Amino acid sequence: MSTELRTAIDIDAPPELVWEVLSDLDAYPQWNPFITSATGTLEVGGRLTLTMQPVGARRVTMRPTVLEATPGRRLRWLGRVVVPGLFDAEHRFTISGRDGGSRLAQEESFRGVLAPLMARSLHRHTLPAFHAMNEAVKRRAERTPETRPG
Repeated sequence: MSTELRTAIDIDAPPELVWEVLSDLDAYPQWNPFITSATGTLEVGGRLTLTMQPVGARRVTMRPTVLEATPGRRLRWLGRVVVPGLFDAEHRFTISGRDGGSRLAQEESFRGVLAPLMARSLHRHTLPAFHAMNEAVKRRAERTPETRPG
């Protein structure tokens, strides 16, 4: 049994710049309304510590493992609650080029015994947080060259 959340946004910035925003974990507290704190290494097998603030719900901290980190293209991680199969969450950011800009897709698959019980809450609280984060990535990536990070 699984639940899927999917969002996407068009960004007037190249994929490399969108990746730069997503991969700068230290800057998340400055701009990210969903993942308010992020530490770790963006390499396959690396562990992250993410503090997430779903809309209208309590904050949660997860320690997912990075499954993929392809600069300018994709970032995936897998988080688990207690034991595999109870509540597993695979998060994906996919960046694709489009007409001089980018499309950022943010998706998450939730599987396990608790997934059906959490579906309503995920759609009510987590999906709006994905939208808020997408908008924040867009604003940050589209800033003028003088104010872009880096």
